Amino acid sequence: MGAVEARVEELPDYKVRLEIDVDSEAIDHALEHAASDLAKSMSFPGFRRGKSVPLPVVAARVGQDTLAAEAIRSHAGSWFWAAASEHEVRPVSEPELEWDESPQLGSPFTFRATVEVLPPPTLGDWTELEVGRPEPELPRELVDAEVERVRSSVATLSRVESRPAEAGDTVVVDLTGDETTRDYAIEVGHGRLRDEIEAAIIGAAVDETRAVKVDMGNSATAQVNVTVTEINEKVLPPLDDDLAAQATEFETLAELEADIEEVLNEQLEGEVDAHFREQTLDALATATTFDKLGPSVQARARSMWNSLASSLEQRGLQVENYLAATGQTVEQIDAQLRTEAERAVKRELTLEAVADKLEIEVTDEEIEELIAREAGDAGDDPSAAIELMRERGGFDKLRGDLRFKKALDEVVASVTPISVELAEAREELWTPEKENTPSSRKLWTPGSEVDE
Repeated sequence: MGAVEARVEELPDYKVRLEIDVDSEAIDHALEHAASDLAKSMSFPGFRRGKSVPLPVVAARVGQDTLAAEAIRSHAGSWFWAAASEHEVRPVSEPELEWDESPQLGSPFTFRATVEVLPPPTLGDWTELEVGRPEPELPRELVDAEVERVRSSVATLSRVESRPAEAGDTVVVDLTGDETTRDYAIEVGHGRLRDEIEAAIIGAAVDETRAVKVDMGNSATAQVNVTVTEINEKVLPPLDDDLAAQATEFETLAELEADIEEVLNEQLEGEVDAHFREQTLDALATATTFDKLGPSVQARARSMWNSLASSLEQRGLQVENYLAATGQTVEQIDAQLRTEAERAVKRELTLEAVADKLEIEVTDEEIEELIAREAGDAGDDPSAAIELMRERGGFDKLRGDLRFKKALDEVVASVTPISVELAEAREELWTPEKENTPSSRKLWTPGSEVDE
């Protein structure tokens, strides 16, 4: 887990006590940070106000106990939440902290946190649920499109001189800017070049040169001269048995189309099943009563915010620029994340309660079987994959995912599927509790990453 490790003790009245060990590196950071914060509000002989002051100097001035107390005040919250998240503890109040010895530079630190936790929900009766499930219907257009993809894969190219370039053509161009690239072949419309350059190619004749301004970011632009030197159009083979024999292992077009239909039907059935599982879980969560969800939802929404900010930062974007580009406000993002967080927390609590009620357990053998199967599918050594997962502590996560999957399997097998039309008609009927029901939003389903 890194900086913190914890042991959890269940107490009466929906309380738990976490005994949390913080490693010496995290303690050193916390003490240095506390010393820096304290130094900003004080004067030290020989040091300019507001400048960095060595930790021993600050400790001598304010006292070791004051420095330690400031380190705990500013960092214990993050240590506690890291431990609570790791052990799936869901607090509904601020923790009561206690420790025997104050943190010291270069040494680990142990403290205890006692906190009230979320009581288990009161499950609805999933055997009485009726959930809309569509009948998979494969549009003929999808089969035709896949056949065309196969047909296109064995198309030949024919040079054209009588017309300008069009989308779908394979063209050869020279690109001249700060550097020159000659005889560069691309299929127009596949995004191989910048959008501005591909847009300039369309409509250009052989030997025609067009100047394109390219956005380089930070309000900078560059000019690229694009010269079309050759235009080739695809010549598709006839749609017949010879196509099937040439492009695939099938001898006839009918056999090829039948295989495509089978594959697409399997994919469609999988998508319908996944959607039905998701709808079933949401229906059970709606029929379940929760208490004191607020802190857990707030913590999850805060985690989502941090993940979003981190993702944007990795892409070199500031939150402010992201908001401006998407036309959203902080308040709108907050509301959206809170809705998503509430739905995710309810889903997890619901599946956890189902698994507890059914006394579902997952053995190490089941986890090893899953890892070995996935490793085999990927062409990896199953034994090595199992050992690596053990070393990385991934068994507990997989155990939780499999436990949730088993719970959802039981629920899905017990509900009554009904037509989507009937489900939608019932949804349109107003009931008082729907006044505060959050809008539906597609989210991760616990256990969805586990193979069926």
